[in-house]
Amino acid sequence: MAFDISEPLVKRDDILILQDKDFNVKNVCIVTGAGSGIGRAICIAAAANNIMAFGLDIDEQGGNKTQDLARKMGGQMIFIKTDLTNDHDIEHAVKEAAKLGNIRYLANIAGIQHIDSIENFPMGKYDLMMKIMVRAPFYLAKLTIPYMKKNSDGNGAIGNMGSIHAHISTLNKPVYNITKFAMRALTQSIAAEGEGKIRSFSVSTGFVKTALALNQIPSQADQRKITPEEVVKDVMMGKSRTKEMMTPIEVANLFLFGFSRFATYLNSGDLLFDGGVVLTY
Repeated sequence: MAFDISEPLVKRDDILILQDKDFNVKNVCIVTGAGSGIGRAICIAAAANNIMAFGLDIDEQGGNKTQDLARKMGGQMIFIKTDLTNDHDIEHAVKEAAKLGNIRYLANIAGIQHIDSIENFPMGKYDLMMKIMVRAPFYLAKLTIPYMKKNSDGNGAIGNMGSIHAHISTLNKPVYNITKFAMRALTQSIAAEGEGKIRSFSVSTGFVKTALALNQIPSQADQRKITPEEVVKDVMMGKSRTKEMMTPIEVANLFLFGFSRFATYLNSGDLLFDGGVVLTY
């Protein structure tokens, strides 16, 4: 079975456009993982909503492509190559973002995957995943919250990428499970300290049609001793009542809604859009 790992193109008609006075080019939305997948889609959607999108990724070629796509959508975006395991890179990126306007939104999206059992899991990969998917989001929140507090109304919003693995733990994904539970904890911690002005939320989805999800099919098949077809049918979509993967822009729309004036009471909450996996498990 041949798997198409190309990501669906983002079309303007697929983007949620919201009327919000804060959705203007003077306000900056920092997005990690901007070089592909959900991060790319959020940059494009933010730019289409007239927000200044500021994308971070270690993948310079992918990030530049995202910048071009966002600008072709009629919006504004700046990409800066950033290694999320490097504190200096993160600090530099936030300072550069602040030069463009008011930092009002942060989307922590970047992530990697490794499929292995706990007893066989390489600790180098553990450390890398924790740096990218837990430490970097925490540090970005730490650095951006002071800027948000300086906004004229003192408001800001931080959205964190969760997963069904922020609710349930599945076979041979121990570190991914840990990082996604951590994202919900970070979300709630930010909200607890935000005094209702710095909001935070997480978005938890099932499998999304990105290279990150589709590229793990061979590893899942090998670990579980099943065929790739069985991975898709029985593992990825087996518990989902909706039998199609989400697209990156569908996830991006949830982040834009979460950032908007329509989500004032979304604070520490998790948007669970999983096709019915978790609550009908």
